[in-house]
Amino acid sequence: MQYLSSVFALDKGSSDPVYLQIARMLLQLTKNGTLQPGARLPSTRKLAQQLQVHRKTVVRAYDELLAQGWLESLSGNGTFVAKHVPESSPQQLLISAKKTMQASKVAGFQIVDALHLNREEINYGYRLHLDDGLPDSRLAPLTELSRAYRSQLLTGNPYIKLGYGDAKGSPWLREELSKYLNESRGLGITKDNILITRGSIMGIYLASTGLIKPGDHVVTGETSWRGADVNFVQAGAILNRIPVDQSGIKVDELEKLCHKIKIRLVYVTSHHHYPTTVALSAARRIRLLQLSEKYGFIIFEDDYDYDFHYENKPLLPLASADESGMVLYCGSFTKTISPAFRVGYLVAPENVIHHLAQLRRVIDRQGDVILENAIAELLRDGIVQRHMRKSLRIYRQRRDLICSLLKNELGKYAEFSIPDGGMAVWTKFDSGIDLVKLARKALTKDLSFSNGLIHQHVIGATPATRLGFASSTEQELIESVGILSEILRS
Repeated sequence: MQYLSSVFALDKGSSDPVYLQIARMLLQLTKNGTLQPGARLPSTRKLAQQLQVHRKTVVRAYDELLAQGWLESLSGNGTFVAKHVPESSPQQLLISAKKTMQASKVAGFQIVDALHLNREEINYGYRLHLDDGLPDSRLAPLTELSRAYRSQLLTGNPYIKLGYGDAKGSPWLREELSKYLNESRGLGITKDNILITRGSIMGIYLASTGLIKPGDHVVTGETSWRGADVNFVQAGAILNRIPVDQSGIKVDELEKLCHKIKIRLVYVTSHHHYPTTVALSAARRIRLLQLSEKYGFIIFEDDYDYDFHYENKPLLPLASADESGMVLYCGSFTKTISPAFRVGYLVAPENVIHHLAQLRRVIDRQGDVILENAIAELLRDGIVQRHMRKSLRIYRQRRDLICSLLKNELGKYAEFSIPDGGMAVWTKFDSGIDLVKLARKALTKDLSFSNGLIHQHVIGATPATRLGFASSTEQELIESVGILSEILRS
């Protein structure tokens, strides 16, 4: 079998071990019928000489196929292709490396693309950024968090701390979180009303998968968060959109819709509507709760940035006034600390928490218990609270600065309202401005921001986008708006 060396295409610079390359090629020759069942293979020494590799490399390749049952060894007589391998007619030999490369890129089975899963990806590779509204991770209490994490990792009973825990999340974090939410949001809950998640998106996914059936009707604003929309569509829901104005979603339009169809869930970002940042008025909050009780639909309240309000005390969440158990309240530490720390929470009646915890076990047995306990420690010691007070002062200064810059530098090209809270400014550009081209040109100057397409659900809508300010220093904001002004004037 001298010809074997001529059909083996070994790549000694590949990350794949040479013995595995040899094993795969022998397997391919067996499958395509070039090596028939019972065929005798060259000795390991002879094949090693032909391939110019160490004999032990060939031995390992033979051992691999012997273990898988493709080869069999007869003591003192050599190594043979196993007799149980089905016979097949010899076919044109393809280069194994090429087939392997193709198989690693394109599956041999069919998959159906889901268009709703195609979403704009956030690009963090640029020096300057006016992002979707992210916190400044440079302000995060990382020293305190690392100290608490290390303490949780090294102290206590390792069998308990490092083993499997409650699918609902760390009992300690749920206890501390219930105290914090009761004090800051007036919820009146216990730890049994909380499910710890890996961010708000997991809470939305669990609610969509566990509480929505294909064909159910879900209502969102005409402008809404695409991450939530995708989850509802993935669950098979029919999306219905209602208008949004300066007081939030138009609840009167929701009531008209209730007369026509059975609504299963209404998704709201009541504190600061996403993406426009407007707050849902007190009158509409009351009416929304009344309609929920009357028509039996779930309210999913995504309170993604409740802690960041600059002008006065914010309105309490819908969940604080829910007397009928119709509201699911969701939040996370993504905006408080950093997106890298995937710890969020879902608040609901106990039976809902139990149901969704069972579902959570199917996709994620539990979260990072050590991290959850570390955050619980920071909550207990007031470190998270102090961090938020500090961040609030800094973010307010940055909000005031970017609004001043937008007015002075971009006043001819865009309009906006100063947001009462949050970490981004909803900015509407003149209809003649191509935001896609503007964003593309900005990238050449090391500035990234969303081109706004992700916020458009209607063709021909006014070009608008969120310009995040919290994650940039004052100097970075000055430079970023300056770049936009320069491009628009050119």
